[in-house]
Amino acid sequence: MKMRRREFIGATSALVAGLAVPRAARAQEGKNKPPTRAAKVERLFKAPDIHPNALEAAADGLWIGDQVSEKVFKVDWKTGKVLQELQTESHNTSGIAVGAGYMWLGANGGVSGRRPPRPTDKPYGEVIQADLKTGKTVKIHQLVWGGGVHGITFVPQTQTLWVTALSISAVAEVDPKDFRILRMRPAKGDRPHGLDWDNGALWVLIAGDHLVQKIDPESGKVLEIVTVSRTSDPDPHGMCIHDGYMYYCDAGLTAPGPGSEPAQICRFKMSMQS
Repeated sequence: MKMRRREFIGATSALVAGLAVPRAARAQEGKNKPPTRAAKVERLFKAPDIHPNALEAAADGLWIGDQVSEKVFKVDWKTGKVLQELQTESHNTSGIAVGAGYMWLGANGGVSGRRPPRPTDKPYGEVIQADLKTGKTVKIHQLVWGGGVHGITFVPQTQTLWVTALSISAVAEVDPKDFRILRMRPAKGDRPHGLDWDNGALWVLIAGDHLVQKIDPESGKVLEIVTVSRTSDPDPHGMCIHDGYMYYCDAGLTAPGPGSEPAQICRFKMSMQS
């Protein structure tokens, strides 16, 4: 990705400014640790393809993005029946969002020999803006922080996207028109992955740590942690929130644990009271 010096300096300044305040919040967390609870995971159905790595909630169905075939499916919430199927031009699909009339795909870069190469594959991460009806690429957005990208979510209230910035252990809010960075917050852990927004809070799934963090987008403070069993629950990768539940999928790839069940779609309640 080529950037003019002024653009690069501006982007770097935004990263530093966005992460400065949350460091103080993290120091405070050491004294006041967020409440933590274990999820009671419910297995629902298998995804249409074997390596689901991205989820997005819609009123009329669950969107599932596959990491190897690069296909996106919309399925029935209760049965998993395929309602829509699209072939995208993504690579190593690791996140999906729908908003502003488009589909947004976290293309994580490289396919690790899991399938034959395609002309649209790239060795680096980017976000692909795609047509909701055809899956065809409308525009490609490069990432000023470089590195890979997993989760991505669209926030209707602000008409902005949040994206994982893996190389700097953060999540970034960007303007979907030009991917200008609006703010950044820390996302510490082993492979920040699925993202979603719920009632003014950002939820970040940390795949390698088998947990989800509820983050205050203003301060960056971790408000709550929900854990998934490393030994008995399917591995967590893509994630979305719908109707009081958090849904996640097991891609069956990247250091699968003892409980891994490739293609499994799961869910658990967002709160003990719900």
